[in-house]
Amino acid sequence: MASLPMPTACPVTGEQLEVTRLQAPVSGVVIEGRFQPNEFALLPSEHVEFLRLFVKVRGNLKEVERAMGVSYPTVRLRFEHLLRALGYESADDPEDLRDSVLTLLERGEIDPAEAARRLESLQRR
Repeated sequence: MASLPMPTACPVTGEQLEVTRLQAPVSGVVIEGRFQPNEFALLPSEHVEFLRLFVKVRGNLKEVERAMGVSYPTVRLRFEHLLRALGYESADDPEDLRDSVLTLLERGEIDPAEAARRLESLQRR
């Protein structure tokens, strides 16, 4: 039987699943208990794919930008989201918020006047 990616959330409630059983495929040895997966095992697939690419290009965000075909602010924002998902950054990092505004502007989701207003409000913090 082929191995499938480990689910991390309950399909009914969305709550985090708990690992309670491990089995050695060759010997059949089974270990039961309550196990805590590491922070990388619990990442959503989009963060895992970003992390794989980041490691592949040896942490060079410019190379990630080229490989993904997106702008540097978008790559930077995705990296910040990955750090936050891992618990390494706070959600209120001013530089992260600035990059978020610039990404929205670049995508055309906000106009330049709205971007200027948001950036100005960040400077007042």
